[in-house]
Amino acid sequence: MKKEFEKDEQIAGERVYYNDDCKKAVYYLDHDLQRDESKVFFIAARKRGRAEFEDDDDRQFTLRYKNGDFFLEHR
Repeated sequence: MKKEFEKDEQIAGERVYYNDDCKKAVYYLDHDLQRDESKVFFIAARKRGRAEFEDDDDRQFTLRYKNGDFFLEHR
């Protein structure tokens, strides 16, 4: 599944895989939110398999967790 994603980034201590359409989500999680605020999404994704969120401009994203990896997707 990682091969489908072009990029990866360390956010809140977790490796996240994503494509260009999720650059804004990466910026939001890594810069707009504090680490503890971002971590909430990772905890939820790990627990439920996904965490849905919106950035400040109402763009919608999903953080997925599968087989020990996190993936960002634009909705």
